[in-house]
Amino acid sequence: MKTFVEIGTAAMLAALPFAAAADYPEKPVEFVVPFPPGDLEDVLTRMIADEFQATYEVPAAVVNKPGGGGGPFPGAVEVAMAPADGYTIGSFVIDVPLVGPTIGIPPLEGNPFEPIGVFLTYPFVIATKGDAPYTDLAGLAAYAKDNAVTLGHFGDVTMPARHTLAIAKDMGFEFASDAAFDALDCNTLASGDADVINTTLQLVMPCIDELTFLAAVTEERISILPDVQTVGEVIPELDISTWNGLFVHEDTPADVREKIAVVAEKVVTSDAAMELAAQTGALIYWKDASAADAQLETDAKALDLIGSYLD
Repeated sequence: MKTFVEIGTAAMLAALPFAAAADYPEKPVEFVVPFPPGDLEDVLTRMIADEFQATYEVPAAVVNKPGGGGGPFPGAVEVAMAPADGYTIGSFVIDVPLVGPTIGIPPLEGNPFEPIGVFLTYPFVIATKGDAPYTDLAGLAAYAKDNAVTLGHFGDVTMPARHTLAIAKDMGFEFASDAAFDALDCNTLASGDADVINTTLQLVMPCIDELTFLAAVTEERISILPDVQTVGEVIPELDISTWNGLFVHEDTPADVREKIAVVAEKVVTSDAAMELAAQTGALIYWKDASAADAQLETDAKALDLIGSYLD
């Protein structure tokens, strides 16, 4: 027969896993951003980390890693291989969950991540010089069928580059050439290095009045460019944008995910986040895990179509 001490000890030990889960977070938390500091995903993730620290009174920091857009995704690998306890959180662009599992990186195969939520759509645009002989995608398509047009992008394997090339295929033309640039800004167009660029609005903000914007690569029109159509308005089946969200390992407990989501939603719906959106043209919002899963499913279909055009 067990003594009262043995019974009490067993009961205490049985309760420990639940107590540990309820205590989250009780040690430092890392938000892994697989890009250098300074871009929108980094700024917003730092805001989330600061609020997380203030809310739960534990250290929370952003750790920047390389390789977030076209692979090899070392930051995502780090999150995938960390314990599924919510202490290592990924702040990932669309390419990580949708492209990462398909390019032969063992820790990412099968997609080990699930979303906490999506909070940012980068204000990507397809732009050209203000005196270009075309003012929208239809005009570009008509012109490029008889004239050489060069495209500048961030790299062959990045989703925005592949998307732009698929748009051309869908509209019945091809760029005469395309090239990757470290920076796609006002100088890229002014120098003639490219005729058309797929870039973010922040990089061309200094010359915004001197450019023509052929399309916004966002799910809705950019507030700063209300008259510029989205790609989805022109080609609905290629309606895909470059977004960023918070992800954890798929085995992370639900109550831990909820604590992360509460803080993230508070931050990205705050006045400070809305001011950042107004200044940059970024779309900043909160899509919870369910809405994020639906977004992933829709975007996967668009990526399949892009692949059918290019592969």
